Amino acid sequence: MNLNTENFVRPGYETRPDPDFPLAPLYWSRQEAEALAKAEGIAMTEEHWQVVCALQEFYARHDGPTVNLRELHDALDESFHPEGGIRHLYELFPRGPVAQGCRIAGLQAPSGARDQGFGSAV
Repeated sequence: MNLNTENFVRPGYETRPDPDFPLAPLYWSRQEAEALAKAEGIAMTEEHWQVVCALQEFYARHDGPTVNLRELHDALDESFHPEGGIRHLYELFPRGPVAQGCRIAGLQAPSGARDQGFGSAV
């Protein structure tokens, strides 16, 4: 299994990976993710962190910014199927599990991802 773990390093950011999030972008931190989530009205739970880990792992396996929206959507739906799939993930991330989830996970959302909270058509 070959995972893409090369990330850009931004000056002033932590460069050691968080042991709970080994595939996170190097500039990402749990504290910043919590602050962003709070600003967006989300109280991060263990379920939220599982989605963050799943997104970071998917990006590491699929070459980061070239991620296909449909493949990511389907992978999330399958991974969280026992909990209710993508429909359940919208309860966790009301502005979209892909768009909002990626933002909190420190990832660039795939092209075409819509943020339901910023006037996108539902």
